[in-house]
Amino acid sequence: MITQEDLFATLDALGIVHETVSHPPMFTVEDGLAIRHTIPGLDCKNLFLKDKKGKLWLVVLPADKRAQLSQLEKAIGAARLSFGKPDLLMEVLGVPAGSVTPFALINDKTRRLTVVLDKDMMAQEKVNYHPLRNDASTCLKSADLLKFIKSLGYTPLLADCGEWLDRSGFENGQETI
Repeated sequence: MITQEDLFATLDALGIVHETVSHPPMFTVEDGLAIRHTIPGLDCKNLFLKDKKGKLWLVVLPADKRAQLSQLEKAIGAARLSFGKPDLLMEVLGVPAGSVTPFALINDKTRRLTVVLDKDMMAQEKVNYHPLRNDASTCLKSADLLKFIKSLGYTPLLADCGEWLDRSGFENGQETI
């Protein structure tokens, strides 16, 4: 599998400017709320999904959006989406659960995934993703994310992947009631 250093070398070879910040491991969006203000760019999340026909999907969207799978299915032509199992994730993308990232597409040698990018995310100047490990975040321009994905041979779909969450009820990384 490709290492973080290999990933950075690939980004450099493509002329993609990137900045990486180390932090404690983050397994969920909520884990990252406390440090969100210290990293430039839009925080994003990634969903590794499988449909009932066995097709695999990587859906990349802002961290503050809740994916509506039934709406997403219609928008992208998928058949009943569900989350892919951790062993399949490791087999296809070479990363464990909690480290899913569009950068892991570099490990999908047979191009089994269909990539879906959220339209609102792609309208942002800068976006953040784990660089194959969940103890760091890498910031780059959204246009450069697209350049990276296309360099791997993918033609991503653009879609509205969900509804924005109201994070005003979150304090210190915990939801308040």
